[in-house]
Amino acid sequence: MPTHYRVSADIGGTFTDIVYQDVNTGACGATKVHSTPENPALAVLEGINTALSSYDRIDFFVHGTTVGLNALLTRSGAKVALLTTRNFRDVYTIQGNNRGEIFSIRWNKPEPLATLEHTYVASGRIASDGTEVEPLSEVDLEVFARAAKTEGYETVAVCFLFSYVNPSHELAAKSYLEKRLPGIPITLSHQVSPEWREFERTSTTVMDSYLAPIVRKYLATLMNDLGTRLPKGQGLHIMESNGGVMSAKTATENALQTLLSGPVGGTIGGRTLALQTGRKNLICVDMGGTSFDASLIIDGQPSRSNETVLEGLPIQIPVVDIHIIGAGGGSLAWKEVGAVRVGPQSAGSIPGPVCYGTGGTEPTVSDANLVLGRLNSANFVGEMALNTDAATASLAEMGTEFNMTALQMAQGVVDIINAKMADAIRTITIKRGIDPRDFSLVAFGGAGPSQAAALAKELQISEVLIPVHPGAFSAWGMLQTDMQHDFKETMYGFWDLTTPDALTAAFAALEEKGRAYMLAEDIRAENIRFERGIDFRYYGQEYVLTIPVPDGVINMKKIRQSFDLTYDKQYGHSSPEARVEMANIRLAVIGTIPRPKNSSPLIIEPKPECSRQVYFDGKPRATRIIDRASLAIGECIIGPAIIEEGTATTLVPPEWKVDMIAGGHLVMKNKGE
Repeated sequence: MPTHYRVSADIGGTFTDIVYQDVNTGACGATKVHSTPENPALAVLEGINTALSSYDRIDFFVHGTTVGLNALLTRSGAKVALLTTRNFRDVYTIQGNNRGEIFSIRWNKPEPLATLEHTYVASGRIASDGTEVEPLSEVDLEVFARAAKTEGYETVAVCFLFSYVNPSHELAAKSYLEKRLPGIPITLSHQVSPEWREFERTSTTVMDSYLAPIVRKYLATLMNDLGTRLPKGQGLHIMESNGGVMSAKTATENALQTLLSGPVGGTIGGRTLALQTGRKNLICVDMGGTSFDASLIIDGQPSRSNETVLEGLPIQIPVVDIHIIGAGGGSLAWKEVGAVRVGPQSAGSIPGPVCYGTGGTEPTVSDANLVLGRLNSANFVGEMALNTDAATASLAEMGTEFNMTALQMAQGVVDIINAKMADAIRTITIKRGIDPRDFSLVAFGGAGPSQAAALAKELQISEVLIPVHPGAFSAWGMLQTDMQHDFKETMYGFWDLTTPDALTAAFAALEEKGRAYMLAEDIRAENIRFERGIDFRYYGQEYVLTIPVPDGVINMKKIRQSFDLTYDKQYGHSSPEARVEMANIRLAVIGTIPRPKNSSPLIIEPKPECSRQVYFDGKPRATRIIDRASLAIGECIIGPAIIEEGTATTLVPPEWKVDMIAGGHLVMKNKGE
C-alpha cells in the first residue's frame, strides 16, 4: 500500500522549500528547489515532483506565500480608488498623529496607496450610534462610477464614517457600483475591519483593495496548476498572518490575511518546538537567501498583535509579531561612503550569488561563507556545485579597495551581517524590555544555522536550538497548525457600566459567525473551539491591551483584575482604582486539523565523515564534516565541526558543542557553560 503524505510549501526569494510528512508514522522529509520569480507556482510543482512520485499520495497541502507582501514592498499592487464620506476626504492622506521617526529631520510620512487625487467622496452620514443622519447620495455614486471608468481603476475601496456600527451605506454603495463597474472588485471597510479608528480602518481597507487582485491572480494560477493534480477533496490551504490556515478559496476573499503568510510558519514551528523540548521562551530567527525574520515564543505561545505596520501604514489584522530585515545568504556586499555595507539588496535566485555561476557578479554572504570553508562547494542544495574560485575573485576585487585579502573581506562580510541580525533581535527583545539571555535561540532557514553561534555569542544567549530540517523549518511549521480565523466588533463603553449579559450576547453573535465560517471550511462541529478576548484601557488613555476571557460565565471582577495584572507586567505599574474602558471584543475561531504525532526525520543513507580546512577568527582549523543523518539521539559533537544536511549547514565553532536530543533536534552550547 503506497505511503500518503501531508505536504507544505514555503516560497522564498531564493529557494522554495517542500516538506512532506508520512501520515502514518509522522516522519518528515524536506527538499529545496530554486524559486521561479516569473511564476512561483512552477517551483512548488518542481519541488513536489522532486520529493514525491505521485500527487495522488497527497492527503493535505498547505502553502505559505509572500506574493502580497512583495507587491506591497515593491509598490506593484492594483490601481485603487478610495470612496469615503464627504468632508473626510483627507483622513487617509493626513494619516495619524504618530510621527514615525521622532528625531529624524528627514522623515516623511509614508506614501499612501491611494493618493488624494484618487480619493472621492459621497454625501451621506451615519452617526456614531448607528443612526442615519443623512441618506447616501446616488448622484455622488454616479459621479464616482463615471470617474472610475475614465481613470481606469482596477479596484475600489469604500470606507464610510461609522460603517462598523451600521454598514447600510457601504452595502448600498457596493450594490450600486457593482452594476456600473462590472468586474471591478469592491472592498468594504466593515467587512475587512469592523473596528473604530478612522485612519487605521481606511488604511486597512485600501491595503486589502490594493493587494487583492495580485493575490487572487496568483492563487488562481496555483489552483489551476496544482489544484487539479491533487486527489479529489484535497484542496489547497494557505497560511494566515495570524498563524492559522485557510482554504485557498477563502484566501481569495481575504487577501490581506495572507500578508505574512510565508514568515509566520517558522514561528508556529517554534511553538511546537517549545512544546517538544520543554523550552517555553524562544527567539526564532529565520535567515534565508533574501531576508532575516525574528519572532518570539513567550511562555510557549507566539507573541501576537491585533495590528501591525508595514511600509509605515497601519493594518488592523491579528498577526504573529515578526520583525523582518533584508539580511540573508544572498545579501549583497557593496561599498558606500568608503565603507562596506551588506544588504538589504539581495542576489535572489536570479542571478544569485557569484558562486552559483548563474550570472551574479557582486559578492554575497554565501560567497563569504564559501571562501571561509563553511559551505560544501561540491554538494550544495540539490547536488548543486559552487564555484569557490569565482567567489574568491569577487571578494578579492572588493578587498583591494580596502587593502584586505579575500579571506579578510569574507570575514568582514560575515561579521557585518551578524551585527545587523543581532540588532534586529535587540529590536524585539531589549527595546521592549525583554532580556534575550532568558531565551534559547532557535536558528533556521538555509543560512541560519551557520550564523547561529555568532549571534548567540553577540547577545550572550547560552543555548542554540537547530531544529529538524532547519532549511525548511517554516514549511515544517505550516504542518503544525490548525484552521483559524479572527472576528471582532467595536463595543465601546465603561467596564463598570457593562453587563455580563450584554457581553455574552455579543460573543454569542460572533461565535455564530465563526461556527458558520468553519463549517464552510469543512471543519466538523466537534473540532471547533473559540478563544475570547476584550480590548481594555484606563480611562483617558489611547492604546489598549487585549485580555483573554475564559470560557463559561463571564466574571467581570476577575477580568478587571487580569487587566490590572497584565498592565503591571507590561508597563511596570497599574492603577486598580482607576476607571476602565473596553473598546473591542475579539473572537478567535479555531478548527482542529487532524495530524500525526511528529517523529524523527525520515531515515536516509548518511554520507561518510570527512575533514576540511575552515577559517575561524582568520585562522584555518582542521574541521570535522558530519552528515546530520549519521547522528543518533544522545550523541555529542565537539567543535570545531560542520554538520551538513540537505537543507542547511550548521557551523559548530571550536568553543562550542552539540547534542542531538529527542525528535532529532540539535542543542548547541558553549563548552565552558
